[in-house]
Amino acid sequence: MKNQLTLYQQRVCNKLETFLQEYQPEPLKLTKAIHYATLNNGKRLRPALVYATGEALKIPLEKLDSAAAAIELIHSYSLVHDDLPAMDDDDLRRGQPTCHVKFGESTAILVGDAQQTLAFDCIAKDTFVSSHHKIQMIQMLCHASGTEGMIGGQFIDIESEGKTPSLSSLQQMHKMKTGALIQAALLLGACQSKDYETLKPSLVDFGAKIGLAFQIQDDILDIESNTETLGKPQGSDLDTDKATYPKLMGLSESKTLRNQLISDAKALLINMKLNNQFLTELVDYIADRSH
Repeated sequence: MKNQLTLYQQRVCNKLETFLQEYQPEPLKLTKAIHYATLNNGKRLRPALVYATGEALKIPLEKLDSAAAAIELIHSYSLVHDDLPAMDDDDLRRGQPTCHVKFGESTAILVGDAQQTLAFDCIAKDTFVSSHHKIQMIQMLCHASGTEGMIGGQFIDIESEGKTPSLSSLQQMHKMKTGALIQAALLLGACQSKDYETLKPSLVDFGAKIGLAFQIQDDILDIESNTETLGKPQGSDLDTDKATYPKLMGLSESKTLRNQLISDAKALLINMKLNNQFLTELVDYIADRSH
């Protein structure tokens, strides 16, 4: 999987670099900050899901590039804003100083705003994708990143600090905060396929399961890993008294739930006949990753 993931990472990074070269806003500090926050050492898992799902459905890579770049821009913007003093107040992201530490808080806010609008512009300008599918993709991203998805989940997360929500409430929060964008990656990769409508319900279910497993693993790593490996401060969830799965149900039980979700996700891949080697290994990677 590592080689294929590297190829996908390189492809989306090349797309992002090419796309961002068109944008050189003044002052230069803003341009540098946008590039800094976007072209860094991210895992690029969401673009990889776009590419892997599309390839499994025989969709040419050039018809997937803008969707892959767009979802990475949305994800990167969310991280820039998550790190702000008013949110998680983190100093490290992907092993580097966070955007607000490097460029200042006001610049970081505007960088996140810029990344969000650039994501939609990237899809809108794509000459390989039909107008119908462009509209569909933009709608998917709007839904996944808005108040019914990532932003709504982030708000609930902030409001939950210092509280102990029910397991169902915690799952709903992460379904919105993390799972919605992962589901969108799968749907963005599949939506140009003739089999899209048939596969859509299973893809949504698959995305929910790996999204939740991804979040549980994040919570586990916050306890078991270290700052150098994570590329961000270890123990930050504990420091801010965030609602996490280990806090609510214990570390061992969290690992059991994560493993069950991974097993269920693999079964869904087989049922959808999307059980190619890369997607299966990517599901394993979500649970086994160290950062």
